[in-house]
Amino acid sequence: MEKQVIIRNKAGLHARPATLFVKTAGQFQAEITVQLDQKIANAKSIMNIMTLSAKKDSVLTLRAEGPDAAEALETLAALVESKFGEE
Repeated sequence: MEKQVIIRNKAGLHARPATLFVKTAGQFQAEITVQLDQKIANAKSIMNIMTLSAKKDSVLTLRAEGPDAAEALETLAALVESKFGEE
């Protein structure tokens, strides 16, 4: 399963929202990856997510496989769409 989301908060996917994203991804059993251009990151690894350097208006492709994949994608997409509660 996959879903595309757009980073809308001004500062992009910096440390605080990246930490929140990873923490949220860690609540699911599904294997989750995030792709930005040619870079693919493990959604449960803060170091991997930070290497994406996702800026405002970056388009991310979220992919999940596993028993709760649909719920994981919906939850993570909602988090991104909420601008990580920053604005």
